[in-house]
Amino acid sequence: MRPECNENPEILQTEQEAGRVPADGLTCGIRFLTDFWKEKYLQEYIRDGGSKIKFVTGRQGSGKTNFLQLMTKIAREEHYKTVQFSARDIWMHDFREIYIEIFHQCDILDCLEAVSHYLIREMGFNDQEIPEGMKFIDYLSQNGMGDALTKREIRSQLKQIFLDNPMLDNNFALACSMLTGSILGYPVLEEQNRELLLAWLEGDRTIKLSQLRAMDFYPSRITKYNARHMLRSLAEIIRMGGYSGLFITIDDLEILISRSSLEPIHYTKMKREDTYESIRQLIDDIDSMKNIMFVYAFDRKLMDDENAGLKSYQALWMRIQNEIVGERFNRFADMVDLDRLAAQEYTPDVIVSMSESLVRLQKSVPVRSLDLEEAEEILRQARTGAIGIPQLIQIAMQEVKVDV
Repeated sequence: MRPECNENPEILQTEQEAGRVPADGLTCGIRFLTDFWKEKYLQEYIRDGGSKIKFVTGRQGSGKTNFLQLMTKIAREEHYKTVQFSARDIWMHDFREIYIEIFHQCDILDCLEAVSHYLIREMGFNDQEIPEGMKFIDYLSQNGMGDALTKREIRSQLKQIFLDNPMLDNNFALACSMLTGSILGYPVLEEQNRELLLAWLEGDRTIKLSQLRAMDFYPSRITKYNARHMLRSLAEIIRMGGYSGLFITIDDLEILISRSSLEPIHYTKMKREDTYESIRQLIDDIDSMKNIMFVYAFDRKLMDDENAGLKSYQALWMRIQNEIVGERFNRFADMVDLDRLAAQEYTPDVIVSMSESLVRLQKSVPVRSLDLEEAEEILRQARTGAIGIPQLIQIAMQEVKVDV
């Protein structure tokens, strides 16, 4: 029986807008790995408080970007906060920049709103009974319960939830406590101060710390040295907000060794090594975090380049290369080679099924699906060429267009 190959219109549209290979919009073949990650990591290990870093590599057109898009969609369905960006758009050598991008995509106020509902329930009230748009303190006052004792209990709950949580940085916890208080309506927080707290949380360097001290808040600035600790705190707030965890994908890491003057970001040797050191530190710190998963993706050339690639920075390479390699593809491996996966899982029938799904997805140009002989030729090309199977399918289908 020919394997079922599912289209993913959401991913396909994203890929088309990015100018990438439409063939990557298919789940056929790659489900061998995505289903496994969904079960073992998203539904179990990460949701239960674990943390993990994975690296995905492969030749050009091997399906790396699609794999990240598909896993992001699955993570979202499993109720994770998801973050996705490219190393072409964000400086990677300063972890503060990475933290800021993650923070921007996470909507922390959404999480704190959920925490405020939890606090209301802990105090014995039903958050569903509070009219939309009304703050908790106004609801209490309207019902004759806005007394000093109740206000003290709100403060006590905020302290217990945030300041007594060992997973939260003290300054991060205090800022979130005050922001949650503003959602509840007590303690009162002026709009200007609310904006200052959010600006500090997102690492805005333009705010003056003296403005924060006027609120009895004495934080230091977020830097590349404490940004990982702040990320741990953010992941904990996301968990407290009722999410399964935080799932982060970073694509196009091969830009670290690009010498093209057309790239928007250019890495010097120093910035490249700072990036490798930043990833090494994240690997060493990852066990101190909870409910978080990172996935980095890059072209094989980042591994093959002895002078500037991953192998050039021994402190990092030693941490990611010492896995036992067996005959079969190891789905638990932290270094995922999509070319090796394709060699094991992509049969002629799988390739034909992928082409059939592409026919159903194609709208602008009439095409026909590939036959078994053409699929076998793609497998032969993939064993010796520099292009991955998904892109080879796309190229082959461009050559078999139907005349109309």
